[in-house]
Amino acid sequence: MAALARPRDGRMIGGVCAALARRFGTSATTMRVIFLVSCLLPGPQFLLYLALWLLLPQEKPAGTAW
Repeated sequence: MAALARPRDGRMIGGVCAALARRFGTSATTMRVIFLVSCLLPGPQFLLYLALWLLLPQEKPAGTAW
């Protein structure tokens, strides 16, 4: 499993769905559809997305050693 970090490529807004898709081995489109459908249900899905956007680190560039 890949580390949970927002990728620099393949993201639409904040990269949260792309990061979750990489982590769980599915496509980003599938994860986005799951998120949109879950927003139809009651709950704090949108707030969770915003929290993950703020808390997940951004993926490091490929050429850096740190």
